[in-house]
Formats: sequence, structure tokens, C-alpha cells
Amino acid sequence: MWAVRKLRAAPGLDLVEIPVPAIRDDEVLVRVEAASVCGTDLHIFNWDEWAQQRIHPPLTLGHEFAGTIVATGPLVRQASVGDYVSAESHITCGACANCRTGRAHTCEHTQILGVERDGAFAEYVAVPESVVWQNDRTKLPPEIATLQEPFGNAVFALHHADLAGKSVAVLGCGPVGLFSIAIARASGAGRVLASDTRLFRLDLARRMGAHVALDVSHVSDAAAAFVAENEGEHVDVVFEMSGAPAAIADSFRIARNGGRVILFGIPAHPVEIDVAEALIFKNLDVSAVSGRQVWDTWYRTRWLLEHGVVDLRPLITAEVGLDGFAHAFELLASGDACKIVIHPNTAAVEVAA
Repeated sequence: MWAVRKLRAAPGLDLVEIPVPAIRDDEVLVRVEAASVCGTDLHIFNWDEWAQQRIHPPLTLGHEFAGTIVATGPLVRQASVGDYVSAESHITCGACANCRTGRAHTCEHTQILGVERDGAFAEYVAVPESVVWQNDRTKLPPEIATLQEPFGNAVFALHHADLAGKSVAVLGCGPVGLFSIAIARASGAGRVLASDTRLFRLDLARRMGAHVALDVSHVSDAAAAFVAENEGEHVDVVFEMSGAPAAIADSFRIARNGGRVILFGIPAHPVEIDVAEALIFKNLDVSAVSGRQVWDTWYRTRWLLEHGVVDLRPLITAEVGLDGFAHAFELLASGDACKIVIHPNTAAVEVAA
């Protein structure tokens, strides 16, 4: 089969031919119909500091996918050949205290598909039955089904706050930030304000339902701009989705006294925070969030997407075959792209309008 792999400890990726993966007794083999590119994949492509510390080549990338099961191991009981599936990318141990008490998303022994084990930027991928998620093809085509995994990050983050009738700020309009805007609107938020530094992303923020989209690259005081756009009031709930140090600091200034701040964006380096002034004296409720809650978030995600509560199609910038992976990563690195979907079993490159 063909696969996009990190072959060496250096920038770049390669499209190579490798054997179809052999499955273990408790695994299934999936013919991949769609796999979406994530910011994590770009980190690995660039071979930045995080990737150098985490990734051990050779490795097939890709942790967001949808496809059809073509083979099952002898211990597989619930999944069958022909099932149309996606998968939770975090493969947990199932035996630690967190796994055994319903907090598998915090398992300290997690292996991530496309990070610690071969992923789905390939014609076929092998995954344990324990992480398989059944899809309904009539409701979720592959290019949408593959987005359930990253969309679930936003679903999980936004369920940390009651949004109905509240003012909401989303700092950073990357994919998860844009997902968050749509979910906030669907959850009944009274006013949704978003910020970013790229016009492409700000346009998408408006399309996903933001009442206000601020270009903070031209603002001297982002927190003051948010307050001005929120009728002179600080914001009830702030979601920091960028990881930018300035945005993290602004998130605490934007929130009202007694408000909520949810931190999801991952900074590249440690960030200094004045805990007394920024958090304690404002009586802020602060949550740090990562990943999804297995499997609660997946059920919430399915409801939002299958019933048309949230439409993710405007966020698909391009769809390519495996041979178009370089084009996909170039688009993503430019900043003028949101979600790019790879169709591993389709050769032709097609750029979405």
C-alpha cells in the first residue's frame, strides 16, 4: 500500500510503498476513505522541537480518519467486515486508575495514532477494536466523518461551561476555534466574539456564526477591544484556542469578574501568569482542557453533526489524494486553510472551491 511517512529525523515527509499492516488478534484493518490533516501533523512535517522530542521515525502520520473495515482479528466481537467507522485516536491502557474510573482521556499510558503508532495517511490502517466508532454513511460522508475526532475537541472544551444566553469569546480561529464558534451558537450563546490575526480565518469565523471577528494584529489592546465590542462589558466565558502567550494573558483580562476561562491552545514555550491579579482577585473559574472524554464526547459529536446542528463543510479548504500531501501541507502552513482532507484511495488532486 501507499503511505505518507516520516522516514528520518528531519523536516519533510515521503510517499512510500509499504506492506499492508498485519492486524493483532484484537484489531481491525480499515480501508481509509478520508483522513484529515491536523496541526500536529504539521509539527511533525516541520520537525520542530516538540516533534523531535516525541516522534520516533519511521512513522505513518494521520490520526483523524473514516473508512471501511476489511478484516478483523479472531478476538474482535463487536466490529465486522463492511462496517463504516472512525476511531478514537487515543489508545489507552484500560487498566490504570483513570481508565477504570471513566477518565480514559487522562490515561498516562496513552498511545496516539499517527504519533506513537502508525496512522491513517495510508490506504489501510490497523486499530484496536476498543477505539472503533461506528458511523452512519447516510448521515456522515467520509469527508465529514473524519472531522469527528478534531471536532470532538471543541465539543469537549465547550461543555465545560454553560453558554446559553452568555457572552462568549473565542481567541484563535484555527479549526478547533472555528468549531467552537459554531458550537457556541448552537448552544444558545447570546453573543460570540472571535479573534485572530489572519483575514482568511476571520472570514470563516463570521461564516460559522461569530457576531464579531476581531483582527488583533491591528489592535493595541485586545482586551479593551473585546470589552468595547461586548457593549462595554467583560465577557462571561472565554475560550483560549490559540496557545499564543499574548492571547493567554488577554483571556484573563477579557473575562468578567467571576467569569470562566477555558484554556485549550498549547503554547510553544512556558507562559508567565500573574496568578493573583489575573485569576485570584477576579475569582475566575479556570479549566485546562485536552482531547475528548471517551466516549461521552463522541455521542455529543454525533448528535451535533448527524442532525445538522453544526455544518462543518465550509471549513474543508481542500481535498486531495495521497499524492497531493505536499500541496496539503503547503496550504496548511500558509495559514490560508482550515481542514484539508486526504483521500488515500483516490489519486487525483482536487482543490475545493
